[in-house]
Amino acid sequence: MTWFLLRFVLPILLLVWLRTAFYTVDYSEFAYITRFGEPICIHNGQTDAGLHLKAPWPIDSVLRIDRRLQAIDLPAVESLTRDPMNQTVDKTLAVDAFMTWRVPDAAAADRFVRTVGTAEQARRILGPRINGRLATIISTMPLDDLISVAEPAAIEERSNKLRAALLGDDGRGESLQEKVLSEYGIEIVDLRVRRFSYPEAVRASIAERIRSERARKVADYDSEGRQKAAEILSAADRDARTIEAEARAQKQRIEGQADVEADRIRNEAQVRDPEFYAFLQKLKAYQTMLSESRDLLLLSTRHPLFDLLLGPPKQLPPPPNLPDDTKTRATP
Repeated sequence: MTWFLLRFVLPILLLVWLRTAFYTVDYSEFAYITRFGEPICIHNGQTDAGLHLKAPWPIDSVLRIDRRLQAIDLPAVESLTRDPMNQTVDKTLAVDAFMTWRVPDAAAADRFVRTVGTAEQARRILGPRINGRLATIISTMPLDDLISVAEPAAIEERSNKLRAALLGDDGRGESLQEKVLSEYGIEIVDLRVRRFSYPEAVRASIAERIRSERARKVADYDSEGRQKAAEILSAADRDARTIEAEARAQKQRIEGQADVEADRIRNEAQVRDPEFYAFLQKLKAYQTMLSESRDLLLLSTRHPLFDLLLGPPKQLPPPPNLPDDTKTRATP
């Protein structure tokens, strides 16, 4: 039995033990090498990926740290908002946020192992710290600035403003990013608010405030519409008056030209046949006089009216320069 152990089992155990002296480093990780618990080297997968050799276990141990981007969903935090009108606190607002982070280099990996150790521990350390900072920032903002924006551009602007406040100076001359990196070896890549929600106790008042905000916008749109309608009606009325004035001016011009042409024609007719022109004018005057009166007229045959009918003017020979179709005129 002893011979069997020495001949077969011991070599196999020796090979398995010696196999622990070899390890690989992946591109996506840091390999943190310790000897009896003390760090001796750190391999960065970006530059040292591949097969490596160390002392067999338990002399040397390998701790692997993910160097890829990681995300942490922070627990919802409730914070009171500010009422700028009354200079008091306003409604309670629940805020959900998330953070993306990574271990950037070998020095940061060493700090991460010494202070944090694992990603889950990083979540337990950074979650309360960031939520406390988020609650502090939300408490300084009016509720209307958080719930009244609906346009994508305004929402993006609000998110960037909150992000800058979260990652910026904490009031002691050092930003949150710099402080977390120097203390824990964690580089905060991004920190954003995912959504705002409202506790059940304040949802009714929040809904009423939203309705009031929408009603104010409706009133603004209605006022703007009435103003534009008034401008359009005013412009149309002004254009109509201009067109009417131009039409009246054109009418007067045409009537004046027509009167001038009529006077010219009458003058020519009178010059060519004054007696016949006087006859036509008298007929026209009698026609106007008789048409405007409904009285029954009893006239003698010797009345001047019958003189015009019984003794019309004689026909004159047409001027030699008139066309042939106007040289003859029937005697009335």
